[in-house]
Amino acid sequence: MAVDNPSIIDFISITPENEVQLTISDHLNWDDENHFLHLQNKINSYLEVVESNQIYEIYPEAIGKQIAINVALKYKPNKNAKDFLNEIAIFLKSNNFNFDYSVIK
Repeated sequence: MAVDNPSIIDFISITPENEVQLTISDHLNWDDENHFLHLQNKINSYLEVVESNQIYEIYPEAIGKQIAINVALKYKPNKNAKDFLNEIAIFLKSNNFNFDYSVIK
């Protein structure tokens, strides 16, 4: 379970707001030159699972619920990373997905 393994959904849960939250476990440092690509690939994999309706086979509780993607970061994002994460948020929100990230201490 990690950001650099796009074939696995790291965590699925229901939030207090009754959304289905797909969480990405991101352990990479922002100095890693492939970090942005790994995160983009992981998010794209999550979107494929949702758009293909596989999410309902994997997690039937998702039926009829809003989908949210969350990234649990090990390292605080630098300016470039924040800009990248904000672009992801804009894109996902424009496609009816909620998005958030947080640094896990």
